[in-house]
Amino acid sequence: LGRRFAERKRCADPECSMLMCRGKARQDFKGPDCRFVNFKKGEAVYVYYKLIGKSIELWAGSVGSDFGYFPKDLLEINHSYSNEELELPTDETDFVCF
Repeated sequence: LGRRFAERKRCADPECSMLMCRGKARQDFKGPDCRFVNFKKGEAVYVYYKLIGKSIELWAGSVGSDFGYFPKDLLEINHSYSNEELELPTDETDFVCF
């Protein structure tokens, strides 16, 4: 994976600090580096923003106190917090280790 995963992202607010949705992990996930969040099947995952414009769709979220990226297909959404999505450019700081 390159340094910057995508040029654009979708958020619930201009700061990407509001929760968009939450879901349950469909399976265990161990990310390739420190920019990813790891989780076990069945754990609650909270989504803050969604990267767009690349072939692998990654979302950013938290599991407990850990924050990072994960493939969106591994999440079964069970609650949406916001129906509104703003499209914003990504920033270099979106892709540093959390």
